[in-house]
Amino acid sequence: MRPSAVLSSLPAPAARRLAVRATPDAIRRLKAGHPWLFEGSIRSVSHEGSPGDLAVVFDDDRQFVAIGLWDPDSPIRLKVLHQGKPAPIDEAWMRARIEAAVARRHPIAMPPPDTPPTTAYRVVHGENDGLPGLVVDRYAHVAVVKLYSAAWVAHLPVVVPILREVVSVSSIVLRLARSIPPHHLHGLEEGQSLVGPEISAPVSFLEHGLRFEADVVAGQKTGHFLDQRDNRIEVGRRARGARVLDVFSCTGGFGVHAAAGGARSVLSVDANPQAIAMAERHMSLNMDRPDVAACRHETVTGDAFGALERLAAARRRFDIVVVDPPSFAPNAASVPRALSAYERLAQLSAPLVEIGGLLVSASCSSRVTLPDFVRAVHAGAAKAGFELDEERRTEHPIDHPIGFAEGAYLKAVWSRPRKSSGAFPPFDPLR
Repeated sequence: MRPSAVLSSLPAPAARRLAVRATPDAIRRLKAGHPWLFEGSIRSVSHEGSPGDLAVVFDDDRQFVAIGLWDPDSPIRLKVLHQGKPAPIDEAWMRARIEAAVARRHPIAMPPPDTPPTTAYRVVHGENDGLPGLVVDRYAHVAVVKLYSAAWVAHLPVVVPILREVVSVSSIVLRLARSIPPHHLHGLEEGQSLVGPEISAPVSFLEHGLRFEADVVAGQKTGHFLDQRDNRIEVGRRARGARVLDVFSCTGGFGVHAAAGGARSVLSVDANPQAIAMAERHMSLNMDRPDVAACRHETVTGDAFGALERLAAARRRFDIVVVDPPSFAPNAASVPRALSAYERLAQLSAPLVEIGGLLVSASCSSRVTLPDFVRAVHAGAAKAGFELDEERRTEHPIDHPIGFAEGAYLKAVWSRPRKSSGAFPPFDPLR
């Protein structure tokens, strides 16, 4: 379990800290706990800094406001680690912050005796755990560190040994956001092991007792979408005897949980052939369960919108329909288009739900607010002649905490469509 030799060759952060002056509005936001300082909010910097250098923000009275990691190539110029009174950002500070994040996940890592085990979960959720730009996911004996900022490169020699000890894994794999300039990586490579042997095969893990695999080296994100775990488990609890449609099924998480919960059939729809292949693989990994073996699993590889239209034309109906698309809003300008897409999906999916059945509509777009998303889902269903009787709204699981407004991205509406009676008052998403 020796750390990779490349860690010892990484440049250390500069001993001299940058002094930063910011606009009054930015100072107010930082004092309120916001973890970002944007380039446009900076009035002056004492000197040029490298990624990962520590920078201190002072107010006009030269009083300490915050300290964070400098990222000269990012619009978010400073990733804030600490606000309030001055504190040393050293190994002890990093250890305390990581240990606090691990402690929050204790209910997952150590569930009650009668709860099926889960061995994959998020250990560090970036800004929301006070470590902006750093994500750590655990898959059984492997931890995956994903950097969303070059500012963390210089701190890996401190962070990785702490993770190895506190998270207790045999391998730590590095994943890198595409936005990080290659010249700031100093020999680091996507998918390499920073601790332990190189990973050459998918990593097996359990989710509520069910078997899955994650491609931690080249798969999307860190290898699996962990944030929908609670919703997948809930669908499984409701699936006994149901015909289930899983749209944007990705690697089949919702479908496997539904099958294990006793679903009569599952239809997985995704445009990615590799994702569909993994959905079939995940179903096969759980064939020792009688309910999974008895479930008929169909797949459709293709555009979800077109698939929904064809299912409607074929008069297919389902007892549970799950619509969990990728983010439709990568930037603020794309929000109107995203809302139109959510509305269209609801318009296409509501008629496919059997009378009394369940529609689960999800969004992972942080720039789309919950009220706007809910409004779009109801508006789309209304266009198809349906009202939605909401049962619940779900958001983030315990291992994906929300620490600031922009950290809230996941949302799902659970509803039962029914034919519209004609005239009804405008929907209030906040009721």
